[in-house]
Amino acid sequence: MWLTNSSVGRKMVMGVTGLFLVLFVTFHVLMNAVAIFSAEGYNAICSFLGANWYAILGTLVLAAGFVIHIIYSFWLTLQNRRARGNDAYQVSKRPANVEWASQNMLVLGIIVVCFMIVHLVQFWAKMQLPELLGEHIEPGMYFIETTFSQVWVLPVYLIGFIALWFHMTHGFWSAFQSLGANNSIWLERLKATSNVWATIVCLLFAIEAIWFTFML
Repeated sequence: MWLTNSSVGRKMVMGVTGLFLVLFVTFHVLMNAVAIFSAEGYNAICSFLGANWYAILGTLVLAAGFVIHIIYSFWLTLQNRRARGNDAYQVSKRPANVEWASQNMLVLGIIVVCFMIVHLVQFWAKMQLPELLGEHIEPGMYFIETTFSQVWVLPVYLIGFIALWFHMTHGFWSAFQSLGANNSIWLERLKATSNVWATIVCLLFAIEAIWFTFML
């Protein structure tokens, strides 16, 4: 199958799953914003996204997107390193036309994955998972309050958001490039859009985390 056997196919899979995850992250930051203005509204959203068939289906699709994106990122990284061979060890500095995030996407991705695991343990494992097992759970705001009352949480989340920003600024436009958007004019526009979008999303995440830490 060309999606797995060819470099172009693997890059397309990376692009599609990456854009899917960007949309999810955008939804997530908007969902979190509700908690700032209305605890009842946030609790209602958490209830809607609980142990319902559509929420379970969405969780499975999202998990599949994450797993596929991670697997293909390692796959493409190994492929690129094999292709460079010994030349990979002869590069002493980054070329002027290559972004820092581009050369460090794997490391940034690993940081984001570690941050995601921490986040899942703190929220999904205490909210949707117990509900799926038939256990009683507290309202969604309870978990925000208890999580961000811990001193270490805010710095860890801010580090995660910084890594996410770098990952998104490159990954967003790169995904479109993998899907065929190679026109130089549009590529520059996509890079600008990537920077703006990633900055808005990650800045909102940071503001929300600071608000939950000091204002609740």
